Amino acid sequence: MSSHDKTAGVPTPDKTDASAVKPSNFLRAIIERDLEQGFQPARHFAGSPGDAAHHAAGPLDPARIRTRFPPEPNGYLHIGHAKSICLNFGLARDYGGICHLRFDDTNPEKEEQEYVDAIKEMVAWLGWTWDAKDGAGREVDHLFYASDYFDFMYRAAEYLVSQGLAYVDEQTPEEMRANRGDFGTPGKNSPFRDRSPEDNLTRLREMRDGKHPDGSMVLRAKIDMASPNINLRDPALYRIRRATHHNTGDRWCIYPMYTYAHPIEDALECITHSVCTLEFEDQRPFYDWLVEHLAQGGLLARPLPHQYEFGRLNLTYVVTSKRKLRQLVEEKHVDGWDDPRMPTLVGMRRRGYTPEAIRAMVESTGASKTNAWIEYAVLDGYLRADLEGKAARAMAVLDPVKLKLENYAEIFGSLEHREACSAPAHPHLPELGTRHFSLGPELWIEREDFMETPPKGYHRLFPGNKARLKYGYVIECTGCEKDADSNITAVLARLVPDTKSGTPGADAVKVKGVITWVGAHEGIATELRLYDRLFTEAQPDAGERNFLELLNPQAKRVVQGYLEPSLSAVAPDTKVQFERHGYFVADRVDHRADAPVFNKITGLKDSFGK
Repeated sequence: MSSHDKTAGVPTPDKTDASAVKPSNFLRAIIERDLEQGFQPARHFAGSPGDAAHHAAGPLDPARIRTRFPPEPNGYLHIGHAKSICLNFGLARDYGGICHLRFDDTNPEKEEQEYVDAIKEMVAWLGWTWDAKDGAGREVDHLFYASDYFDFMYRAAEYLVSQGLAYVDEQTPEEMRANRGDFGTPGKNSPFRDRSPEDNLTRLREMRDGKHPDGSMVLRAKIDMASPNINLRDPALYRIRRATHHNTGDRWCIYPMYTYAHPIEDALECITHSVCTLEFEDQRPFYDWLVEHLAQGGLLARPLPHQYEFGRLNLTYVVTSKRKLRQLVEEKHVDGWDDPRMPTLVGMRRRGYTPEAIRAMVESTGASKTNAWIEYAVLDGYLRADLEGKAARAMAVLDPVKLKLENYAEIFGSLEHREACSAPAHPHLPELGTRHFSLGPELWIEREDFMETPPKGYHRLFPGNKARLKYGYVIECTGCEKDADSNITAVLARLVPDTKSGTPGADAVKVKGVITWVGAHEGIATELRLYDRLFTEAQPDAGERNFLELLNPQAKRVVQGYLEPSLSAVAPDTKVQFERHGYFVADRVDHRADAPVFNKITGLKDSFGK
């Protein structure tokens, strides 16, 4: 396998949609320029991550470029991560490269194997793989963990200390914060900054050996406390933290900071283009400082990686802060990380979103140096474009009321007769075959398809009006039945003979209204979960507002309805277009043949707020 995506693309929505504009991508321009100039011609890769000596013994790198997707396994991936996934894997695919999946697992208190497994599953679900062939044509797994490099990171820390480039600081966190300064005030040197390399090395080893309590010491780079870039004011490299790690157990009681670990990880893996989001732009000078000093010491192989930053993808009507998503789950505002209202990829998958639609939407945004806001309706447009071409059709009644055909026995000779009807499973895919269902004396129809006193322009059922049962007969409404509280309990109608769809007399009676229906004798009673956007406002976490106050009370409604019999044995995760209503999916968790559950994915057109 390669790092190519495994599935085909999805049609682009209507050209009037902003998403249909050809995207720009400054990263592609950079990579194409680099390749044209023959950059890094002497880059070696030994088949696995390692230091300078390790790669020097290996062959020339068969990959033209190397990128990576480096999630921290402290939560579930969300729609914003899809941008980074598709960008990094897509660049590798398009330029003869390899993309690594690397877990930045340097914070043991928040990381769990559950998240590791979920991230791997979602990257694969989006259509990407981290396997690729090496120079000898052998399959190589490019799945890596930052924690596998802890030994090297500590070795690099000792080197920096020995060269006077790092020191152990014993200030309290509050003192460090106060002495750091701000954008208008230079920082102050730590009183421990000028210890000898020998003293600092002794204290670093004591930190490693567990001789000091958590939080009592940190290892800091020795750069410039007066730098206008606050990230260069002696950033922390290591802290003491007694916590069990999901991969290394209790072997370590000191852990590297992300800003220290990240550049080293890239260099050990021979990453050529380290692509991250804009908030890391100010970290790039430290990134370069660190890898350059370690290369000068012979620890890291040249050529060194370079960091590039791109704008985040923000989707309206969702929040993507891990803290806020966790709050939604823990306070039970939603039903879990995979709740179909959530912007997590597991939630979107359960809702019925397809990887093809997500990839198409993400790729349409390109890559720029500014953060982008994408309307939720644009994502739904890509989803409809994908599902339109492959989702089978079926009739469903979501708000049922009974329709009684008063002359059924007169027309067919018996109330027990079932009149066979059929329709294509898909109007443009004959290979999907034909759906079969039947007419009986009682049907389920939508409650909104009958009105006693309709407004002008209403063409469905009201006393004296005719309408067509889709794929069936023309009927004429004669009235309705009501209970003691005047609630309509049944609609009454008569079949018009010789008007069955597909027969020579089908057009003998002209009608303007067509209604969907399900036979009461064969309809499948079904739980239908009608989902909509989780929040009522496009940017729910903007400003100082409490985002929880903007939760949409109509984001989930559960109703009981009926489906045509063609859906009696569909598997979980099967996607269907309910004619007239929109796209639905058999819930991947709760759906069973004897207790079907369908989730609404999206309507046939955007109707939010209307």
